[in-house]
Amino acid sequence: MASPMHRARTSAAVALRGVEAAVLVAASALGRRRAFASLATGTDIVSAAPGVSLQKARSWDEGVSSKFSATPLKDIFEGRKVVIFGLPGAYTGVCSQQHVPSYKNNIEKFKTKGIDSVICVAVNDPYALNGWAEKLQAKEAIDFYGDFDGSFHKSLELDVDLSGALLGRRSHRWSAYIVDGKVQFLNVEKKPSDFEVSSAEVILGQI
Repeated sequence: MASPMHRARTSAAVALRGVEAAVLVAASALGRRRAFASLATGTDIVSAAPGVSLQKARSWDEGVSSKFSATPLKDIFEGRKVVIFGLPGAYTGVCSQQHVPSYKNNIEKFKTKGIDSVICVAVNDPYALNGWAEKLQAKEAIDFYGDFDGSFHKSLELDVDLSGALLGRRSHRWSAYIVDGKVQFLNVEKKPSDFEVSSAEVILGQI
């Protein structure tokens, strides 16, 4: 027969496991609730990604001449009306064939609504983005920015592991309308391969 001390220790161990299980369940639930929580309606995008800068798409020679400068988020968003869309990466299928063209083809409608700039951002270096933008003939309509180390998307909880497609950590497919740094509308696809809520047509209807 187990001693009183042994029974007490067993009871304590069972209780501890119960507490640990409860903590794990709560953490899991919190994780689900926090999906995309860093970027939501009313969020100040500059504060949500403190210290983060983006790299304007450019050639290598332009990068050298600018001493590889980066652009702080406040210079991109504060005091301006901006439509921004993020996508998994340059030269990929849906991004090239549908996502960027939807914004390029509607740029005049955005201007009519008083939008100061339409921005495409991806976890790419600015040189790859530059070549891609030129291939799509979209540089005149859209400002392309690289999030070369993924820090922008990670800060906003919009990063995703696409190692299965040999892409590594990348961006979800999303779009947002931002006024003076504050998020007015946010649209995030269920899967990076989807193209249903992040199109230009959808966000034009929200502005």
